[in-house]
Amino acid sequence: MEPYRIKAVEALPFTDREHRERSLREAGYNLFRVSAEDVTIDLLTDSGTGSMSAGQWAALTEGDEAYAGAKSYRAFEDRVRDLTGHRHILPVHQGRAGERVLFQAMELRGKVSFSNGHYDTTAANVVLAGGRPVDTRTTKARDFHSPYPFKGNLDLDALRARLLGRSGGEEVALVLLTLTDNGGGGHPVALSHAREVADLCRSRGVPLFLDAARYAENAYLNLLRGEAPQSSPEEIAREFFRTADGALCSLRKDTFGNMGGFLSIDDDALAERCQELVVATEGFATYGGMAGRDLASLTRGIIEATEPRYLAHRYSAAEAFARALADEGLPVMRPTACHAVYIDAGAVMRHIPAREFPAVAFANELFLAAGVRSAEMGSLEAGTYASSGEPAAQRELLRLALPRRVYTQSHLAYVAEAVGRVSSHAERLTGYEVLHQPRHLRHFTATLCPLDASESKRR
Repeated sequence: MEPYRIKAVEALPFTDREHRERSLREAGYNLFRVSAEDVTIDLLTDSGTGSMSAGQWAALTEGDEAYAGAKSYRAFEDRVRDLTGHRHILPVHQGRAGERVLFQAMELRGKVSFSNGHYDTTAANVVLAGGRPVDTRTTKARDFHSPYPFKGNLDLDALRARLLGRSGGEEVALVLLTLTDNGGGGHPVALSHAREVADLCRSRGVPLFLDAARYAENAYLNLLRGEAPQSSPEEIAREFFRTADGALCSLRKDTFGNMGGFLSIDDDALAERCQELVVATEGFATYGGMAGRDLASLTRGIIEATEPRYLAHRYSAAEAFARALADEGLPVMRPTACHAVYIDAGAVMRHIPAREFPAVAFANELFLAAGVRSAEMGSLEAGTYASSGEPAAQRELLRLALPRRVYTQSHLAYVAEAVGRVSSHAERLTGYEVLHQPRHLRHFTATLCPLDASESKRR
């Protein structure tokens, strides 16, 4: 059962299909552009959408809004330094701000950021800094249904070849381990693997950073899957941070923040360059674009994020949701993540080619059928290969993200039943084409248009 009780509620919006059809059409058939007032169950993301605890709400009232040296920052700094073990702690308003600051300070132009999985904004910030993101996951991640417990690991042989100069031409500026690998299915990285990566990086003088947005869930999955059976999630999280030279972290995920993040760095010179950028673009170094009350609530959230009963419930809720979807006949990614359940929409919508965005078609129909908002993680998000123009996605996934402490089991049962209904008539759905898109991160703001059945068949 949920290890908490509910002290405040918010009414859900209920609309009819005609209303949702109009809403989706006006949004250019892009669920990111749909008004939240038209969404009944919102599983678009787990970022910034969690419910704060009574302790966090109480902390808000004690926030110190001093421009410089606020006590809220000092408490935040102490808590993050205790967690990470890193010397320099820089607050930023959210994770992507930390990405921009770090990659700009590291002077990535003409260099590579090597990762088990850059997320969308992370990859975009590498490119905008003049670098090239390279993703190389373990080969065991290729099997959608394999029970292998740590599909978030990167390919050590590929990393070793790159660092020894046996493959690729560009210098590796940093290695970035993403905890958990959201773009690849929310899979965890093993602690023993992180230590191997750290040893390899240090032998070649390459800095290792963590993208630690879901550090607590990654730690719990390590505990659950036998990596450190005598430890606690908090202790495992500490061990992960101590393998690395620094971390960038969105606190909108595991720590229940509506806004916030941090950069933690050991290298004095790099920290100084990052601090200059924070002051110039985010705010003074002791608030980094956040209000003191936000820093106070996040300090409390860092404590709550690794609470074992909470994490056990979060995983069991995701696992039960995945089973319910599987019972409806959906191909669900295994093993189950904590923050989301992923469906192989490409397998369900085999009649729609990748270039016509089958996961978008499924997501939009789910919204029209039941008011459920989800996220495509396929060819729209991944974009195309520059040389051929073909879709770059390896799979056409539908992600059903789970905001923390927000929806109950009956809400998720409603979603599972709705997904099953959409799947039952999936063969009648048609694909989409893009009408307008920006140069980067097109899935957030692109406008699309549905293809009619005859046009889709001709393509």
